[in-house]
Amino acid sequence: MNVLAKQIEELNHILSSQLPKEVLHVFEKSIEDLKKSNLEESSCKVGDKIPEFSLPNHKGQMISSAEILKKGKMIMAFYRGNWCPYCNLELRSLQENLSGIKNKNAFLAAISPQTLDHSRTMAETHELDFDVLTDADNTLAKKLGIVFQLQDFLLPYYQNLGIDLADFNGNTENSLPIPAIFVVDGEGCIIFRFLDVNYMNRLDIEELIKVL
Repeated sequence: MNVLAKQIEELNHILSSQLPKEVLHVFEKSIEDLKKSNLEESSCKVGDKIPEFSLPNHKGQMISSAEILKKGKMIMAFYRGNWCPYCNLELRSLQENLSGIKNKNAFLAAISPQTLDHSRTMAETHELDFDVLTDADNTLAKKLGIVFQLQDFLLPYYQNLGIDLADFNGNTENSLPIPAIFVVDGEGCIIFRFLDVNYMNRLDIEELIKVL
């Protein structure tokens, strides 16, 4: 078992012991509903071209996909937000493997719908040395077909856990990206994709490096 998978397994054990069974059941129902949504099939796949984008990073600098791809491959790691413990584990793992990514001449960016302030918090909390981009209103994620509307039955449970998406994302859409990783070549074509509607499943970062 890889390091990230082991950390996720430990997190699952902690959450299952701390959260009420009702909450765990609702989260499971949400995942089962998403599995029926066909997002994995309808979203952008290997061979598709990504839309060009220019998004602000956690320092307020605009990052252009066209400029990045002139220099080499690009990894786009979409995550849900600071409030998601699984996303925190994944971004930490990306940081721990950043030298291996850079050795393959690849540019890494983590992308979420969070406001710039929350993107900055994520970068500072984990001392991330890669760009953390703000995709306001999930504009880019929607073009890639990886956005879903949080189910109404789930919202009260998020609120009870102190997760205020309106504050994190700066809107009242209650929409999130499916956690996903895309590797894009210099022509803007997707050469690798990892996408799973079950947010507890994440890509082994060492496997990611192997495909670069």
